[in-house]
Amino acid sequence: MGLQLHMKVLLTVLYSNLINCRDERTHLIHLTALGLTRALRLTNSSSLPPRLCFWSTSRDLAVAETPPAMASPSLHPGAATTALRGTRTRVASLTSSIGHAHLHSQSKFAVRITTPERSLGRLQVRCSSDDEERRVDKTGAGKSWVSPDWLTSIVRLGKGPDTSGIPVADAKLEDVKDLLGGALFLPLFKWMIESGPVYRLAAGPRNFVIVGDPAVAKHVLKGYGTKYSKGLVAEVSEFLFGDGFAIAEDQLWTARRRAVVPSLHKKYLSTMVDRVFCRCSDTLVAKLEKAMESGTAVNMEAQFSQLTLDIIGLSVFNYEFDALKTDSPVIEAVYTALKETESRSTDILPYWQIPLLCKIVPRQQKAAKAVQIIRETVEKLVAQCKEMVEAEKETLQGEEYVNESDPSVLRFLLASREEVSSVQLRDDLLSMLVAGHETTGSVLTWTVYLLSKNPSALAKVQEELDRVLGGRKPQFADMKELKYLTRCINESMRIYPHPPVLLRRAKSADELPGGYRIEAGQDVMISVYNIHHSPQVWDRAEEFLPERFDLNGPVPNESNTDFKYIPFSGGPRKCVGDQFAMLEATVALAVLLQRFDFQLVPNQTIGMTTGATIHTTTGLYMTVADRQQKKVSELVLA
Repeated sequence: MGLQLHMKVLLTVLYSNLINCRDERTHLIHLTALGLTRALRLTNSSSLPPRLCFWSTSRDLAVAETPPAMASPSLHPGAATTALRGTRTRVASLTSSIGHAHLHSQSKFAVRITTPERSLGRLQVRCSSDDEERRVDKTGAGKSWVSPDWLTSIVRLGKGPDTSGIPVADAKLEDVKDLLGGALFLPLFKWMIESGPVYRLAAGPRNFVIVGDPAVAKHVLKGYGTKYSKGLVAEVSEFLFGDGFAIAEDQLWTARRRAVVPSLHKKYLSTMVDRVFCRCSDTLVAKLEKAMESGTAVNMEAQFSQLTLDIIGLSVFNYEFDALKTDSPVIEAVYTALKETESRSTDILPYWQIPLLCKIVPRQQKAAKAVQIIRETVEKLVAQCKEMVEAEKETLQGEEYVNESDPSVLRFLLASREEVSSVQLRDDLLSMLVAGHETTGSVLTWTVYLLSKNPSALAKVQEELDRVLGGRKPQFADMKELKYLTRCINESMRIYPHPPVLLRRAKSADELPGGYRIEAGQDVMISVYNIHHSPQVWDRAEEFLPERFDLNGPVPNESNTDFKYIPFSGGPRKCVGDQFAMLEATVALAVLLQRFDFQLVPNQTIGMTTGATIHTTTGLYMTVADRQQKKVSELVLA
């Protein structure tokens, strides 16, 4: 929520910077306001004071935007100027000279620091903040190492002429540096516009063929097992998933998929709607009612992450995480582990394959701690359920067996009496925990965001909910009638696909549609984001248009759109939980949108970053209004 600045506003430096003050030089440091922060401290060891000038780089603030090249601080109306006097530590602040600007948690500022000539010494910039809202750490385990341009050039020379027919993207090191650890799929789209739908992205000893063409994506995804493997994605995420079916290859994958898929049968899904999906959504409703009464803005991304963890806990393990009520370390552990897999995919060298380095490198220590939290949680739940199944001598009773007291996937798998090790079972269930929680939370976040930005679409959704449900809880049979809500979810997953990229590796030389040739061992990155946003594939690709999918037609998927739309991957490795995820998202939104109106807090910058799916950079803050009270008021006025 915005803060009216009637007092001294202090800023947080996004990074600490140590400047050698040896000549007349201007240094730019970017700042982000995070509530009311405590101090921007500058320690000057020089005998001459540097000059400082603050200005806004956000379009939403009533402060004059100032180009960095402007010569004099005095030319910046509304900017705050100060100087360090003497050689001691001083506190510089953006004072009330900027007026009553409307500030939110991601308003951008910058400071220009000009050091005088012959000012030998060092200027150290530090800042601290207090009263920041606790949120999931979205830095992941850490950023990837980046390949320098000279190494990329040497590797290219060593390989000889490229006869693949694949254009090479003009990707500079500086293009990638700032995005590693962020939304890496965004430059992939930029390079597609410049280079075409299929191009090569070279980075040191590693290079990827980036695919943004539906026909090529179809060829690669349907070729899994014969021409393609998971390849790099299995290598970089084995530390998390072990031998789980999410990354298992060949015969192991076939066996594990065959064991898990039967647990997600129709009767199970129907049971989940009332006993889990609606129940957990009601818990979130109660939490939002309290926020509504107090007028507090709510980070809906965090709420949806907690909701989906509670749902996956009950549906897979019959376990109450109670993430909506208490802090769960599993949420941050999942995000950290998934961010580490992304970082590993772009590392210049796979140093994480060396056990000693994994023990001493801070990024790997953080990732290992996250995996330990997740594994210990799953192992405990498997052991508890095993005891109950053995005590009751339970076995499956028919193909659509559901234990009435415990309808979870874990109970089904144990009752099947399949000969499987505890470690294998742990890895399979860990795959479901991580993928199921992460994906649907992101789907809910971006769907609510898009609906809040498109009032006419939201009105159609709520009219449909009133007509079909009439205020009651949704049931399994209602899903086929909630057509427009389903199309809104479909369109949300087109604009914000989860995941935004898919990785495969060629098992042998292959020729792709379009005549592109690749060698055995080539890593292929299918940019689902590029396909979903391509102006060659979609009309008005950047617009939210649920009607682009026929309401009376089949639910869109990769097959009936010929891979123009890939919501849950495709080919043999298509997501086994696609129906579960769609059902979960539809039920949760039906419960919430019947009850509330959601409004975005003004002046937010909704940036994007990635783990396995697309997240916001700082949360999705919304205010909640009582829709039922609004309907009563409208009736009275009528």
